[in-house]
Amino acid sequence: MRAEIVALNEQIAQSVGLLRRHLDWDAATRRLAELNARAEDPDLWNDPEAAQKVMRERNRLAAQIEAVARIEREAADAMALAELAEAEGDEAALDSITADLRALAEEAHRREIESLLSGEADGNDAYVEINAGAGGVDAQDWAEMLLRMYVRWAESHGYKVELVERSDGEQAGIKSATIKVIGPNAYGWLKTESGVHRLVRISPFDANARRQTSFASVGVSPVVDETIAIEIRDEDLEIDTMRASGAGGQHVNKTESAIRIRHVPTGIVVACRQDRSQHRNRAIAMEMLRARLYELELQKREEQAAQHAGVKTDIGWGHQIRSYVLQPYQMVKDLRTGVEKGNPQAVLDGDLDDFMAAALAQRVKGVRSEASAQAV
Repeated sequence: MRAEIVALNEQIAQSVGLLRRHLDWDAATRRLAELNARAEDPDLWNDPEAAQKVMRERNRLAAQIEAVARIEREAADAMALAELAEAEGDEAALDSITADLRALAEEAHRREIESLLSGEADGNDAYVEINAGAGGVDAQDWAEMLLRMYVRWAESHGYKVELVERSDGEQAGIKSATIKVIGPNAYGWLKTESGVHRLVRISPFDANARRQTSFASVGVSPVVDETIAIEIRDEDLEIDTMRASGAGGQHVNKTESAIRIRHVPTGIVVACRQDRSQHRNRAIAMEMLRARLYELELQKREEQAAQHAGVKTDIGWGHQIRSYVLQPYQMVKDLRTGVEKGNPQAVLDGDLDDFMAAALAQRVKGVRSEASAQAV
């Protein structure tokens, strides 16, 4: 049999073995059986909040178990077909099987990395906040391009996206926007996108067609539930109301329904103009503030752990993480991991998995280094 087919099958088997260990397969299947039984209990929905937690855990665990079982099944089927194709000397079939196994190996590797999303908030939904940097209309246009990129990425992974806040630029693009990405491990994947993103291109807004460098910052926070205690004192808040701008109907635009909250001790500012109800916008803004404060605490813990282990990390909004070059050549390069893509349009259409996986693997490596240092 072709050496590449054998090697790919071994690679898949290794990834599946690691996935089973990370899941604790026997315990996971028992837990899924328990959750299925609870889901069938007609009294479960007497407590909607508890029921939603049960269903989220059940769906997440079922998806993980089914993915591992499917990868094993497809690999076994491919190997059986490869034996038949080789016996018949069917090179075209062997080429097709090799391509299928490559794709399956890539998926298994991605899920192997995803299984390492063990942070306490990694499984949560996420807020993604985008702010245009210096550079006027070019930076605002770039911020809108990033917004579209993350929406495309989320939709391609079956996540639901809700627009929480959007502040349009005067000429084009956006000054800022916040979306809520809803789905399993949304925060675990997206947290690696926090930082400054740099675009180099010929400005479409410059009559002299000069090259322009634009910046925008991306911040990612986990959506937190009431079980996570975040203390927010009323005296630490500055709350302003304002008129919503942009689409939304006459009621939204004519009443001061939008809310902006500033947390004085940290300087964190959140805004929401999603709803025509000021009360609802205030509730959403407070939820966003809790998420930002929780993310700040998570970052502090990560920095402290890295310092303790002697691991150098770059965390936060001030760090430039990726460059997108459209002219004079085309390339997207992650400055943390060195991952490069020669097709910027595909990246801007949401092809971010390789960047996220590499950044996550780098973080996991740092955590493993920390564990080794503590063991010594």
